[in-house]
Amino acid sequence: MSLNYEFKDEYLEPDPRYKSKLASKFINCLMREGKTSVARRIFYKAMDLVTERLDRDDPVEVFETALGNVAPIIEVRSRRIGGMTYQVPSEVTAKRRVSLAIRWVIEAARNKKGRPMYLRLADELTDAYRRQGTAYERRENTHKMAEANRAFAHFGSRR
Repeated sequence: MSLNYEFKDEYLEPDPRYKSKLASKFINCLMREGKTSVARRIFYKAMDLVTERLDRDDPVEVFETALGNVAPIIEVRSRRIGGMTYQVPSEVTAKRRVSLAIRWVIEAARNKKGRPMYLRLADELTDAYRRQGTAYERRENTHKMAEANRAFAHFGSRR
């Protein structure tokens, strides 16, 4: 499953190597303390490793598919009704799907210790592409939680 979200942010420049706004957004989320060049180096090394491992030609396609596999379709939100708090399942907007997928992949890579970041990121992206790994498990847990609380769907979110 790929992401069908176009970045409408006019200030977000596509990344230099792949000309992809999604890759640029990922690099920005990966970045710490404003060090763009370090984040780019980590991302590009990881992408080189991923395409080498999977024997694929288009790294952007692999990256988008990996994020699409991790992106949740439905999630639960807390809703207070009559003194009780219910976990109400609700659909995730396209922008939030992308944000959650990026956040979960980076978080999963950062939580694996003992190896360089580009190797951990490459592992997580490869696992996400193959529909396994920590970030994909998180997506599955989110979906299970929504399924378990389906009885409260009629409360829906009124904004």
